Amino acid sequence: MLLRPGDEPRLWPTLFAHCQRSAFHLEQRDSYAVPEEAERIRRYLSGEEAVPAPSREWPDLIHEATSRGVSISRVRVVTVPHTDYHRWLLSVTGVRVNDGEDIRYLPRHLAGEVPSDDWWLMDAAQVAFNLTTETGAPAGLALTTDPRIAAHCEGVRQRLWKPAIPYADYVKSEFANP
Repeated sequence: MLLRPGDEPRLWPTLFAHCQRSAFHLEQRDSYAVPEEAERIRRYLSGEEAVPAPSREWPDLIHEATSRGVSISRVRVVTVPHTDYHRWLLSVTGVRVNDGEDIRYLPRHLAGEVPSDDWWLMDAAQVAFNLTTETGAPAGLALTTDPRIAAHCEGVRQRLWKPAIPYADYVKSEFANP
């Protein structure tokens, strides 16, 4: 199933509502051109305090899922030194961790082979590929329940999770502060 840009906000509550055990997100791009983030990133890069998203939609979605026992986790594969985007993102990630996500970082040079796509793996059975344009702007989602694709993504999750560094440790590491 392919969903066009703008359809995602309606889909996430459904995906998370049906999720029973786990939702894992692989992020591997060095920057994302998310229109809603542009002004906050610009302000951060000009020296202002980093500001997380003002909307409560995502935190509420995470809280609802985690309150049912669903684990929400991410691995961010990042280039070191960080891009401007990831310097900003690292500065606001603590809010997401406090919301209930287990977010880990893995320096790209330690990751080995990494898929070229970002995706969410729901209950090790459904994959939602985050589609982007060449510039990194959101371009929709592609959903599949193909068991071979889900099994491949689960294998990638397991392989990358082991060496990934929890956020609280990563921000104190030489990777975050080169």
